[in-house]
Amino acid sequence: MVSRLPKPLKKFAQDWPGFGIAVIALFFVVGGLLLIRQGGGMERLELLIYDKMMRHLVKESPDPRILVVGITEADIREQRQWPLSDAVLAELLAKLQAHQPRGIGLDIYREFALEPGHGDFVAQLQAPNVITIEAIAVNSLEAIPPPPNAPPEQVGFNNLPLDPDGVIRRAFLYLPQDEDVAVAFSLQLAFLYLAEAGIEPIESPQYPNVMQLGEATFHPLTPYAGGYDRLDAGGYQTFLQYRGTDTAIEMITLGEVLRGEFDPALVRDRLVMIGSTAPSLLDRKATPYSATLGGDGKMAGVMIHAQIAAQILDVALGKRSLLAYWPDWVEVAYLVGAAFVSSLTAWRLRHPLLLISSISFCLLLMIGVGFWFFSQGLWIPIAAPVISMLCTAGVVITYQSYDDYCRRRIVMQLLGQNTSPEIAEALWQGRDTLLKAGKLPGIRLTATILFLDIKGFSTVAEQMEPEALLDWLNDILGEITQEVLTREGIINKFTGDGLMAIFGVPLSRIHKAEIALDAQNAVYCALAIGDRLALVNKRNHEMGLPDIQMRIGIFTGPVVVGSLGGKDRLEYGVLGDTVNTASRLESCAKERQPTDCRILIAAETLHHLGDRFIVEPWGPMALKGKQQMAEVFQVLSIAPKTR
Repeated sequence: MVSRLPKPLKKFAQDWPGFGIAVIALFFVVGGLLLIRQGGGMERLELLIYDKMMRHLVKESPDPRILVVGITEADIREQRQWPLSDAVLAELLAKLQAHQPRGIGLDIYREFALEPGHGDFVAQLQAPNVITIEAIAVNSLEAIPPPPNAPPEQVGFNNLPLDPDGVIRRAFLYLPQDEDVAVAFSLQLAFLYLAEAGIEPIESPQYPNVMQLGEATFHPLTPYAGGYDRLDAGGYQTFLQYRGTDTAIEMITLGEVLRGEFDPALVRDRLVMIGSTAPSLLDRKATPYSATLGGDGKMAGVMIHAQIAAQILDVALGKRSLLAYWPDWVEVAYLVGAAFVSSLTAWRLRHPLLLISSISFCLLLMIGVGFWFFSQGLWIPIAAPVISMLCTAGVVITYQSYDDYCRRRIVMQLLGQNTSPEIAEALWQGRDTLLKAGKLPGIRLTATILFLDIKGFSTVAEQMEPEALLDWLNDILGEITQEVLTREGIINKFTGDGLMAIFGVPLSRIHKAEIALDAQNAVYCALAIGDRLALVNKRNHEMGLPDIQMRIGIFTGPVVVGSLGGKDRLEYGVLGDTVNTASRLESCAKERQPTDCRILIAAETLHHLGDRFIVEPWGPMALKGKQQMAEVFQVLSIAPKTR
């Protein structure tokens, strides 16, 4: 049935078990990775890749809309106290207000008065462009109230969502608070800046309960956003796309402001955020840049809030888009697709160099595509698909290696004799057709059989020691074998002082031209053996040994080839009357030895030779064990070419 299929489908059907393993590998690998992903096992790798991609994005110049007033270690020493008194904060706010900032954010907890100067401080807080902070009780964090008498509508929380590795990669925009919703500190400041541009937060007309600023829609993150596997998506969160490290936000110090040692243009019409940058105050967090920064590698909390505000402004004003991500089902489909490509590649490509090159190209392409998408504002998983490709290819290659080992062992067990490289390659390529249940099934085909026997072997054996005789015989049989292999034949068996060779196996010949070529190869081989015999006899003279002669019988006809024996002892067998006829041709009329190498064929072989050889008819002859007479011919030489 398979033999009637078109060639591509035929080849596919023959290799169906391999394809089945590829599919099984795909399901097992993808299923395993989905379980690992469900348990959060892939998240760490994806986040590490995210950090690397974030670090490799083009660093932007300092944001001209935001200024940070940092409270440094030097400022604390100069003030000789921490927390700073209300008087110092009131003076700081007043000096900044004098230069008309668009908004001021005080990223310092102040839940109680700290005299002197509390009245002045409260008065400064009443300005409509001043935003103070509070902390919302989230997970294990305790709530910290805003400064006393601060207008409630001018308060924002400064909670930052930490990933399990302690890195800030996201930002809260809103958090539930009692029966209300609290607004983030950075978002409050962004609202102040955008209000002058006529941009107000609204509910998206297309997406209920989703905030829209200008033309931008801020979709809240889901538990499987980007490379996250089990993200705590509580509240209203967005990805934080850093502009760069600390240098992406301009900063002046508290002391410089109090002393008036700064350029007023740095304050005018900007958002000014005040907060601690001193390491001793412990308000520093790890970011994607931490791995490459000196010192503690962390970024001050006020700087992170400034980065969040800068991102909100950019998105709302259309200067950049929020980092998007695929829906979960698309990520799963991408994972399956990567595993499918890998399994298909490993299944179809057997050459190691080609396979390694193809898989490497696919991996590099997948990583490159992931980096490119990230630079365009889309975060797609990279680690999971890469691992799926490697694991799927590994499973398929492991199976193929084991399968090849088993098959090759069977083939070598069946064909322990020598074969030509062409025949061996053809056999191996057709192994799925040939091998069935650990043995070669019988195949009926047309082949040419060659039997050879050394005449005079007994005389030589009487004059040599057994060890020397074995070496002498192996030399002769080795030369004969070389001639057989050169002409795409195989040695089926050695018969002491002779051998049996087959031309036209192990794969079935379909066309008459192929059958004729096998017959011609057999005769060419026999004539070449005759030429080598002259050299053998010359060596015999030098060794003081008598000349030897050879008899060769060749017959072409139908045979059945396959394995003989059981699993513990297998042999490549060739059965049929063709084998018997070739053997009888070799042994018939032994007394007639007109040449040192007598080559006899029957009419069935001559039919395929055309006019390529000179033959001498011997007429009808009775062969031992055969009821019908056989037309026998002796091959004398290759016919001269005619012009």
